Amino acid sequence: MTTADPTLPMSGQIALVTGASRGIGAEIAAALARAGAHVVLASRDSAALSQRVAAITADGGKAVAMSVDVANEDSVKALLAQIRDRFGRLDAAVNNAAGGGRIPAPLAEWASEEFDSAVSVSLRGVFLCLKYEIELMLASGSGGAIVNMSSTAGEQGVAGLSGYVASKFGVGGLTRVAALDYAAQGIRVNAIALGPILTERLAAAGQAAQDRVAAAVPLGRFGSLADIAEAPLWLCSDQSSFVTGTVLAVDGGRLAGTPAFNMGRNR
Repeated sequence: MTTADPTLPMSGQIALVTGASRGIGAEIAAALARAGAHVVLASRDSAALSQRVAAITADGGKAVAMSVDVANEDSVKALLAQIRDRFGRLDAAVNNAAGGGRIPAPLAEWASEEFDSAVSVSLRGVFLCLKYEIELMLASGSGGAIVNMSSTAGEQGVAGLSGYVASKFGVGGLTRVAALDYAAQGIRVNAIALGPILTERLAAAGQAAQDRVAAAVPLGRFGSLADIAEAPLWLCSDQSSFVTGTVLAVDGGRLAGTPAFNMGRNR
């Protein structure tokens, strides 16, 4: 039995992060480990997961890699069975895995297979993770906290992103339903609506594209990976013990509304 450290908000807890092999998921996993959690990093990329686990353990954290394909129910079920067999419980989970779909295009240009691909990973995958995470939390009887990583595109439409937007709107709905279904059992479920973040894709798009993205954010910049890691950590910890069923915007003000004109800032 791990001795809890009262100075660390996740000390002694078992946490799962899907889509943890790179980018946002890897940053969240590292933040949870620094907060004292024993983190299960899960994705399809075993080699990248091993590197992330090595980095966390070199920094003094506790982590283990497990393979999962969130679009495959048997794979998700097997992941949670592994966690049960190894740790006996699950205290927190961050459902970050996403993907599928296609590059932006008007709705009628989307093939049905492309739409199905987006929904399979980014919506159905979240449902499957929720289903089996909640089952394990219920079995332990000690409650838990789940965070679904979403997007501002799940709160307002974005032209050309039919599958992505539909999936993220669905994630918000699943989050609220799960929160209501399991509040009495002490399981909290929340989501985070991310604004523009400097991921590998945005970094590869070049400075001009980055400047256009930053200009559309009221704070005048896009977010870094470090900017977003603390939000899921807070929602997983007891520091947010009275928060459930909410979609927290971490977006530089994008969802606040339309900025006023001529406010003295260069865009």
